[in-house]
Amino acid sequence: MAATTSQGKTFSIFMVGITVAAGGLAFSTTAMGKLALVVGLGILAFSFARFLKIKPIEGPTPDLRQPGTLKLAGLAVVVIGWLIVLFGLHLTASVAGRMVTTLVGLAISLAGVLVILPYAANKNAIWKS
Repeated sequence: MAATTSQGKTFSIFMVGITVAAGGLAFSTTAMGKLALVVGLGILAFSFARFLKIKPIEGPTPDLRQPGTLKLAGLAVVVIGWLIVLFGLHLTASVAGRMVTTLVGLAISLAGVLVILPYAANKNAIWKS
C-alpha cells in the first residue's frame, strides 16, 4: 500500500521486475530465460532509480543518533544465545540436555532481539521528535 501515486506506480514496476527476473533465473539455461533475467534486472534498476526520485512527504527526518553501545549490547546478547545453542549441542549427547541448552539459548537470543534491540532503536525514534 502506497502513500502517493508515484510510490504505488514505482512499487508496481518493482514487482513486475522482480517477477520477470525470478522467472528468468528459474529458466536461466535457455536463451529466453537469460533474456528475461536481463530484462527483469533492467526493470529493477529502473524502479530503484524511480524510488530515489520520490520526494518524502513527511518532511526532513531528524538526525538524532541512536545509542550505538546499546545496539552492540543487543547484538552481543543475540550472538551469545546463538553460541549457547551451538555449543550446547556438542556438550551433551542426551536429547534432554540438548533441548535444555537450545531453549536457554533461544530465550537469551529472543531477549536480545525482542527487548534490547527495539529499546535501542526506539530511544531516539523519528516519531518521538
